[in-house]
Amino acid sequence: MSAKNLDKKGRIRNKVIAFRMSSEENELLDRKVLLSGHTKQDYIISCILNKEIVVYGNPYVFRSLHDELIKIIEIHGVNIADEDDEDVIEWALKMVLAMRKAKKTEISPY
Repeated sequence: MSAKNLDKKGRIRNKVIAFRMSSEENELLDRKVLLSGHTKQDYIISCILNKEIVVYGNPYVFRSLHDELIKIIEIHGVNIADEDDEDVIEWALKMVLAMRKAKKTEISPY
């Protein structure tokens, strides 16, 4: 018998929840997950349970943040027309400003 996979609080996660998304929704979710530094599962659970997402500055998060900002600048330059990109830029800038002040950053998932 294989070892049980426990979460950080020692709970067994044995319930599977599945849902469908459009490709655009999935891309936006993937972008936010990368910026958060969490796993997709932990990010979605935090959003559904209306918990704040705490982002700890580490090389992975900084690289994701850098790549996201470069991608947006290359696509749009200074003119941002897409509402999803506006949300991601706002989220990324809040993270950058908060990371300058502290070691951890609390970002609202909304």
